[in-house]
Amino acid sequence: MNLWVDNSCRPPDGWVWAQTSSGAIDALCFGMVERLSLGDELGGGDTTRPIIRWMRENSVWPKDIRVHCASRVGAEWLTGMIDRYRK
Repeated sequence: MNLWVDNSCRPPDGWVWAQTSSGAIDALCFGMVERLSLGDELGGGDTTRPIIRWMRENSVWPKDIRVHCASRVGAEWLTGMIDRYRK
């Protein structure tokens, strides 16, 4: 499964859309996500940071992880955490 996490940008064809961090974590729990693309801010104070923390705590890392957020600071945090904790 390809999982697109963003609250405003629609996913490309062939991607499942999660608009909240909890929705993305629910999808990751099944272990079927092979490709993950993350925005940063999801609205209402929600971000994709809890997803990274959950993946780290549960050792769940899709084969292909991309960051598509427009925020430079958000992109740096996400890629830094992915690079640091992904094995």
